[in-house]
Amino acid sequence: MKTSLKFLAALLITSTFSFGQDFTRKIDSIIKDNYQKNPDVGISVGFIQNDKEYFTAYGNLSKESQIKIDKNSLFEIASITKILTSNLLAQAVLDKKIKTDDYIDGYLPKAYVLQEKLKNKIKISDLASHQSGLPDIDFGKLIELNPQQPVSNVTEKTLTDLVNNCSELKDYGKFRYSTIGYTLLGQILEKVYGKSYDEIIRNKIIKPLKMTNTLTTDFNVKNKTVGHNPEGGAQEFMNWNVTAPAGLVKSNTSDMVTYLKAVLNKETEIGKAAIVTEKIFYKDEKREMGLGLNISTDEKNTIYLKSGDSMGESSILCYDRTKNWGIIILLNQRNSKMRQNLLNEIYDTVLK
Repeated sequence: MKTSLKFLAALLITSTFSFGQDFTRKIDSIIKDNYQKNPDVGISVGFIQNDKEYFTAYGNLSKESQIKIDKNSLFEIASITKILTSNLLAQAVLDKKIKTDDYIDGYLPKAYVLQEKLKNKIKISDLASHQSGLPDIDFGKLIELNPQQPVSNVTEKTLTDLVNNCSELKDYGKFRYSTIGYTLLGQILEKVYGKSYDEIIRNKIIKPLKMTNTLTTDFNVKNKTVGHNPEGGAQEFMNWNVTAPAGLVKSNTSDMVTYLKAVLNKETEIGKAAIVTEKIFYKDEKREMGLGLNISTDEKNTIYLKSGDSMGESSILCYDRTKNWGIIILLNQRNSKMRQNLLNEIYDTVLK
């Protein structure tokens, strides 16, 4: 019996190892093929499955650089920042500092004065699931004003004017992607914790996980990628100022896999908070939303995902809690179609 058990254990170890190798080989093949077809687009991918980490990368830090991209190369994760913000929100819920169904009225900074029709109407969860009905900043106009740093013209006054002048929530309860919603969530977190957003995200995510290459306001480092717009022109990394909770973070695949590992571990504070964010807070015929997360369900799988696009880079994060895997894809070009196609191909041929 002992010999049989030893043989079975060895067989399982070999089988698991082979399965992991097969995953990585297939993912690497997909990424390599994409790079060969698009040699100007650098890419870094991190994957975790049952706590085992795998990485692959192709391309250089920039068109002018000979330095190869690797798992430590810095990218803009842009709106993936929103799932970090929603995780902070869920941690505040677990800390009993806030409830998802609380109205925002008592949590906003004093400069915000809601008009009568908006009072006791918008919930915390409405902001986090993009259904508050509040007007948003006009990115099209901002890009025209400053294509390199479009949010540089957004100030505290810009935000308070948008909210205070709003007399009616025309599409309340309907999905409409919102930057201002996550900006307000960041300000609400600042109020309940009595600290800046930067301090909160450092103290509750970045430092506990030792994500030493995940940066916020200071990102002038040697291993930084150069982003490119869809036409191939170089783009600066964005400075997010007051809108930081919606897109501030710069990171790499190594650190984001560390974050995914914590998310998939139900025993960590971040993992417990992630489970709160995975509850469905919005649903229509097109989508299901958690707190900052898109939820995709078929007959066998439920996956959680969030994409991000800056002016010069694109990214996507996805995980399956039941099957215990997660993936992060980072591109140094703004190319939402490419990053979505890559995820679709990896999911359909490897993960599904």
